[in-house]
Amino acid sequence: MNNNEQLNTSLPPVPESLWRAANTFESYPKLTEDTTADVAIIGAGIAGITTAYLLAQSGLSVVLLEAGKVLDGTTGHTTAKVSAQHGVIFDEIMHHFGHEQARMYYEGNANAASWMRSLVKEKQIDCQWADEDAYVYIQSDDHIKKLEIELTAYGKLNIPGEWVDPLPIPVPSRAGIRMPGQARFDPLAYLHHLLASAVKQGVRVYEQTTVTDVEEESSLKVRTYNGSFVTAEHIVVASHFPVYDPGFYFTRLHAERSYAVMVEPEKPYAGGMYISDDDPARSLRAVVHNGKEHILFGGENHKTGQGICTFGHYERLEKYAAETFGIRNIPFRWSAQDLISIDKVPYIGPITGRHERVYVATGFAKWGMTTGTMAGHLLADRITGRDNPHAEVFDPARFKADPGFKHFVVENVNVAKELIAGKVGIVHKNINELGNDEGAVVRHNGKRAGAYKDTSGKLFLVDTTCTHLGCEVEWNNGERSWDCPCHGSRFNYEGHVIEGPAVEDLPILDVQGQ
Repeated sequence: MNNNEQLNTSLPPVPESLWRAANTFESYPKLTEDTTADVAIIGAGIAGITTAYLLAQSGLSVVLLEAGKVLDGTTGHTTAKVSAQHGVIFDEIMHHFGHEQARMYYEGNANAASWMRSLVKEKQIDCQWADEDAYVYIQSDDHIKKLEIELTAYGKLNIPGEWVDPLPIPVPSRAGIRMPGQARFDPLAYLHHLLASAVKQGVRVYEQTTVTDVEEESSLKVRTYNGSFVTAEHIVVASHFPVYDPGFYFTRLHAERSYAVMVEPEKPYAGGMYISDDDPARSLRAVVHNGKEHILFGGENHKTGQGICTFGHYERLEKYAAETFGIRNIPFRWSAQDLISIDKVPYIGPITGRHERVYVATGFAKWGMTTGTMAGHLLADRITGRDNPHAEVFDPARFKADPGFKHFVVENVNVAKELIAGKVGIVHKNINELGNDEGAVVRHNGKRAGAYKDTSGKLFLVDTTCTHLGCEVEWNNGERSWDCPCHGSRFNYEGHVIEGPAVEDLPILDVQGQ
């Protein structure tokens, strides 16, 4: 049976982000010849575009490179909350980083949100900007103490917040903390303005331009897949997972997928943005579509390639929406991939201590609207020689023994487990058992292979060995992709790279049928 036949659901058959559907972008050329710039930026998401915008305002020449289409990655699939409340984190950051650094974490994100709000107002950007209070809440009594400790941390750090019980909306909850004055918006409408403005100021944008390496000799050079180079004084790696990785970031980051369904509800929504801190994770916020208020339900986090039946995550969100607000219609569903550092704080700054003119911005841990904007400011300040008081806490060279070493070991033990499991796992599916619009790991000529039959019955066979470090990819039936459980690389059913760290496609073994 295909994906739709085996599921009794009102979910859209194909994943699509509202933001991608509601916004159109210019097409930009592919880089086909060598060029030069003051700064080369790899990755055209919120961090890369914000950095380019700010550097162009400072008078620097900038080249912005994107492997696919601009804003087609995580930024185009976010829930788009502009908030300094990133779950229950401030007591943990204060414990591991100290009072001053925890305060800088809050200030950096709060300042990024304020800058965005001011820019939207000043430039009159039509992006559905709406100021909202944010709530982090718990669903059971087991986590009451943790929430109480977090509110105490708010007081110590002078962060505005208050205890709320009950929540304003009818969801299963025990209590929450409200942080006033946050916001929600359409991220691509906002970034469309920033990108257009940056281009007017001279930023050159190149799409379908995959970066394979950075060469550091007498000058810095970005090498692209087709052999073209960009020579620059500074390089910013804002490609989600660093495509250039002298700092072994693949050992210090793990990839998680999360899911969203956009629902036209039967019951009214009282406002506010919500995220739970216990399992199963749940996130809610309002959004307007075709003149009607909808609710964006998010959650169902899991490590990439380790989600078993990925469509089931959408179904559980659908069930939750039906039980809480009721469902008239579900116009969109989509998922996103986020990178999380071993201490849960992003890496923003020089990529290593020995590469002071190559910078990285990664590990935004599902909060890229403020952290990506903040990254743009931190990196633009660094490149133009300005001090930034928030830089130290995000310095990639940091290493906190607690919890850094423990999480470093845990994550890399997990990678080793997945590597071994993929090599010795039993393959149960036969190619002939596949229905249309179905994929699975199969045996082909006695070896493990990835098979997908499209809706017309055309069969695509790919090698399942990830081209990054050799783990075995698994089929993601919710997105029709091959996902690596070790470091989060993703490939479409034809084997082409969707997300790094891999830069090479999966080898095609066969294509059969009409």
